[in-house]
Amino acid sequence: MRFPLLALAFVLAASTVPALAQTAAGAGPLTLAEALRLAEAASPALRAREAQLTAAEGSRREAASLLFNNPELSVERTRRQATAANGSASEWGLGIAQPIEIGGQQARRREAASASLEALRAEIEDARRQARAEASLRFHAVLAAQRRLQVEQRSVELFDSTAQAVAKRRSAGEDTRLDANVALIEAERARNALAVSREHLQDAKGELATALQLPPSAVPEVIGELGLPSGAPLSYSLDQLLASAQSLPRQRALAAREDAARARVGVERASRYPDVTVGLSVGREGSGDGRERVTTLSISVPLPLFKRNDAAIGQALSEATQAEIERAAAARDGQAQVRRLWSRLDSQRERVARLQRSMVAASTDNQQLAAKSRQAGQIGLLDQLLVNRQALDAERDLNDALAEFHITRIELENAAGWSQEGTAR
Repeated sequence: MRFPLLALAFVLAASTVPALAQTAAGAGPLTLAEALRLAEAASPALRAREAQLTAAEGSRREAASLLFNNPELSVERTRRQATAANGSASEWGLGIAQPIEIGGQQARRREAASASLEALRAEIEDARRQARAEASLRFHAVLAAQRRLQVEQRSVELFDSTAQAVAKRRSAGEDTRLDANVALIEAERARNALAVSREHLQDAKGELATALQLPPSAVPEVIGELGLPSGAPLSYSLDQLLASAQSLPRQRALAAREDAARARVGVERASRYPDVTVGLSVGREGSGDGRERVTTLSISVPLPLFKRNDAAIGQALSEATQAEIERAAAARDGQAQVRRLWSRLDSQRERVARLQRSMVAASTDNQQLAAKSRQAGQIGLLDQLLVNRQALDAERDLNDALAEFHITRIELENAAGWSQEGTAR
């Protein structure tokens, strides 16, 4: 029985290790939805906020108790020894005392705990949004780098083929040494640009891996669209974004923090009223036939003559004022940021549409015309190289414009509290 069990264990181990390695290295291409999911699950900032949730819920449960202070139980036992015969006796006493707040601190304390918990939940949602926005930015940066690499690869192929053709024509005496050198330089420049684009792609993948909390080698191929259909309207307007910005998780968190600070001011002000301690005790006293049962009701109140809780009140007022300033500044800056990003996005959208409509199409057409004219002997090598360089520069400009457009779009949607996919929340 031992040999079959060992054989089964080896088979399971052999089948499990490749599966784990495949999962760690990323079996399939990485989509935007998967990247957002991974970033949300692995974000250190989000996990740190979620770790604080237990403490906030515990504070709310503690504030929801009937009384803030615990009762105090006291037990006394006394041995009394008298000089007369049979004069010794044992006395005992049992008492309980409960401090009671009379200034309404408990209600204010509940308000502060509930507001703090609400603020933390909003901050968790904000951390989740920030993680998704960062992952989306890095994802589109990789898409732009991949597209730029494709452009540079076509550039190398184009200028290499041109250099080879010129070298053959020079051998046949049809082109000059100058033409061959110009073509060679262009081919070397294209290979250098290809190497630089590979380095940029590796950097972009490394930044994406950091956002996803993965090793750079575990990031698979990124697939997605980095385009803007000409004439397609956005799924939101400026008014919708401005209205959405008012209910951002960060805005809700700051408002809840301000409410909690105001409630703590109420707690500290109410603490000026002294707590009343009510006590009840029972006991047996005396000796022999003279033993008596004693019941005592006591009420004690400290006199607030010297300590009036001024320091705690001042600290609470300072925190409340600071929370109010932060909330107002965040609301004002948020609206301004949405308007600024919207204006930039509109300009970039027009720029991308203009490049797609005129520059790229014209440069592609020029390449075809230049190739025919070169074969017919109507233009020289320098003219054809100029046309090719313009066509490649047009593709580079379009790629850069699309990358900038998507960066601005993601920043705008994040600033307005819109979803990362550009649809309604």
